[in-house]
Amino acid sequence: MISIRPLLAVAVAVLAALAVLLLSKREKLRDAVSPLAAIAMFAIVASMAPTVLAGGTVDLRLFEILPGIDFAFRVDALGMVFATVSSLLWIVASIYSIGYMRHLNEHAQTRFFACFAASLAAAAGGAFAANLFTLVIFYEVLSLVTYPLVYHHEDEEGWAGSRKYLVYLMGASKSVLLAALALTYHIAGSLDFVPGGLLAGVDASAPLLTVVYFCYLFGFAKAAVMPMHAWLPAAMVAPTPVSALLHAVAVVKMGVFCLLRVVFHVFGTGLVGGLGLGIATAYVASFTILMASIYALTRDDLKARLAYSTVSQLSYIVLGAVLLSPAAMVGGIIHIAAHAFSKITLFFCAGSIYCASGKRNISDMAGIGRRMPWTMGAFFVGSLSMIGVPPTAGFISKWYLALGSVEAGETSFLIVLLVSSVLNAAYFLPVSYVAFFGTEEQECPATVREIPMLTIPLVATAILSVSMGIFPGYFLALAERVVR
Repeated sequence: MISIRPLLAVAVAVLAALAVLLLSKREKLRDAVSPLAAIAMFAIVASMAPTVLAGGTVDLRLFEILPGIDFAFRVDALGMVFATVSSLLWIVASIYSIGYMRHLNEHAQTRFFACFAASLAAAAGGAFAANLFTLVIFYEVLSLVTYPLVYHHEDEEGWAGSRKYLVYLMGASKSVLLAALALTYHIAGSLDFVPGGLLAGVDASAPLLTVVYFCYLFGFAKAAVMPMHAWLPAAMVAPTPVSALLHAVAVVKMGVFCLLRVVFHVFGTGLVGGLGLGIATAYVASFTILMASIYALTRDDLKARLAYSTVSQLSYIVLGAVLLSPAAMVGGIIHIAAHAFSKITLFFCAGSIYCASGKRNISDMAGIGRRMPWTMGAFFVGSLSMIGVPPTAGFISKWYLALGSVEAGETSFLIVLLVSSVLNAAYFLPVSYVAFFGTEEQECPATVREIPMLTIPLVATAILSVSMGIFPGYFLALAERVVR
């Protein structure tokens, strides 16, 4: 089905960014732009869901760059997972951001909201990319437009974190990722995504294909597979709404989404399995899952703990894809949504705590749950989802991942999943315990209280996390479409 709607979804966010810049002197109108644009984008994305769920695609070819390389859009099931999550969460994130930036009277709010909207445009473009060329263009744009968000505070810590952010992401893409693209085009004569794999059946040696594969694995550094993860904790210097954007909605999800495209539509599961790349990648992902969880255990700063948790959780998605069993692949795909709903809740809660009390460290938060019960209640719900406790979204994705590990005959990875869930509990549950059961001597002052414009969005995302756990049908249907 040919339609202009994929372009419209991107255009809405681009126009929102421009409108924010034009309305810089009229703050109320400027702030209203993002929520309205987010609703419009979500409506456009949702309008394409019936076609995709029925097994169709929505296509739009714009122009040809080189023979076999077009700038084009194609909306399929995998793209719909990413686009639905990012457009839906932009609605609540925009409302939360307004409350956060106003409460702290942050500077450069116009730049902030413009870059925020532009990042969602890049995410939508990547979700709907029809080929590697289009995907990488939006991948790079996303790196550039989120860079000002990371250095937002413009202090020494902000500049240091943003430099590491840009060096890792742009350095990887300008070296190994560019090499992977060139080699893919040389081997296949095209960069299109193909069901079953663009490179399946090509006349190329196994060592060459292996090199190309690992160039993609480490070139898409936004996926934060170790050792390409250090940029992610460094980016925590950004304001909390940016952290939520980076770690739950756009940036890291773009990274793992790109890797899923490589596994499913560039190499294909048959070639990945035949070359033994699935198991090799599974070991890398498992190492990342466990080591990042151990790092998270050692962090007292709440955002830093959440950052290392994100590094770990992203590799669940990679692990599910490369185990190559149907259940595991479904689990990896739906973990994109499960992690997004849960992790954005946790970051929203961290920002709410900071706005209300100025506290960043977990050790200083004893008793804060009695002053901010909605915030810490939502944090507890998000934590249960990260651990994988029913009826939350995290349980559904982890169930499929565990089932897929058994289905693949790889019980060692089942053990990794179980151990990581224990580690999740070890670094998440103490936060809620300290907040609700801190001793009277550590009690928070009476001035600490909920901030409605922050509390409402975080409660909404906590509800989304539980709702997906109870009604996972939409995302399961999309994931099963991909696996077929």
